[in-house]
Amino acid sequence: MRLRSLTVVFISCVITFLSWVSISPAVALTQIRLFDVSYKDCPPELAQGAVTSSGSTVANCFLVTGKAENGTYKTVYDADIFGRIYDANNDSVMQNRTRLGSIAEVPPGISDFELRISVPANQPTPLKLKQFKAAGFSGQVRK
Repeated sequence: MRLRSLTVVFISCVITFLSWVSISPAVALTQIRLFDVSYKDCPPELAQGAVTSSGSTVANCFLVTGKAENGTYKTVYDADIFGRIYDANNDSVMQNRTRLGSIAEVPPGISDFELRISVPANQPTPLKLKQFKAAGFSGQVRK
């Protein structure tokens, strides 16, 4: 009986050890600094037929551009872009929304990014772009 209990304990320890060894490393969220953020009108082929998310309001199309700085030595994948956009009257362009889009891959170092946004045509320009940042993963999460 004693031999059987020692065998069960030994097998449990082996299974526990193997499960620790076989676990893939954690995929941590990596912060990406966004800077030199500006915007411009979309080219006509992108702007054609632009509407807001409600689908009933005519919208203006803009491309938000800037630089993304990945301070790590690994490519960051699926980086979500967060920020606040205000119109000329300091009214929020994206009500209750700070996630604006994503960048598929951000290589180590500094790279360019571009994001298309639709703004209701009745909101006055110039737009004010504030608090832009991004966060992504050091390994591919979605495939």
